Amino acid sequence: MKVTGFTFVKNALIYDYLVVEAIKSILPICDEFVVAVGKSEDETLELIKSIDPVKIRIIETEWDESLREGGRVLAVETNKAFAEISTDSDWAFYIQGDEVVHEKFLPVIKENMERYADDKRVDGLLFHYKHFYGSYDYVGASANWYPHEIRVIKNDKSIYSYRDAQGFRKGDNQKLKVVPIDAYIYHYGWVKDPRAMQKKRQSFNKLWHDDAWIEENIEKVDKFDYESHVRELKRFTDGHPAVMQPRIDKLNWKFEYDISENRRSGKDKAKGILKKYFGVDTSYRNYEILKNYSKKKA
Repeated sequence: MKVTGFTFVKNALIYDYLVVEAIKSILPICDEFVVAVGKSEDETLELIKSIDPVKIRIIETEWDESLREGGRVLAVETNKAFAEISTDSDWAFYIQGDEVVHEKFLPVIKENMERYADDKRVDGLLFHYKHFYGSYDYVGASANWYPHEIRVIKNDKSIYSYRDAQGFRKGDNQKLKVVPIDAYIYHYGWVKDPRAMQKKRQSFNKLWHDDAWIEENIEKVDKFDYESHVRELKRFTDGHPAVMQPRIDKLNWKFEYDISENRRSGKDKAKGILKKYFGVDTSYRNYEILKNYSKKKA
């Protein structure tokens, strides 16, 4: 079984992306890794070259920022990296530049890759998510955070990155058939130095919205105010991935939140009731779960 990791990145230093930690977190179970490095205004290319010159293969790209709707350019860049994966790879492990996998989940991921490698009914593996917010001590608890997503896919070139690169489709807009696995992606996209966070919001919203929208909705400030954007959080009490520890040790801003002040929106309350008492999950699903499939195969 051969596994190839893949991702895309641009201006990692300017916007404080933890792409090095992201790549390193899954590199132990990857035979090779393809990184699409967009033309940057910082030393991103040199940063990626420094990680692992043996396993990592870099393709240099240029973002088409005229694709200013729905984050389409992110999917285009993802597809550039996926297209470069060699045909002899069985699986493609996708990771974004603000996502990290805890080392404790690597055996579970590899085990499921081996189990379903030759099973043509399975297009990919579905992960749970923890979305960190403000600091490394809190995770999002409101319904606006997506709870699951596909991050391991078969090396099937009919598969492509969908919309803003959050998920995948195949062929004529078909949802992938996936198996849920007991592994998490730790998403740290909302844990940055407040100055870098504000720069990211100003820059990346240009990939979704026009100038008028940005002028009206993005505050002209130097630092992002985490407190004013809180919805609902809970304490994170487990350990972080080992690759994250140096970054955690360098935390240079303070964010504290009293979780007793959480106020659930009416929409979140309704979703919670439907799921708890009626077993109805109203979360957006960009995939088709093979029901009871993993249990039958175990």
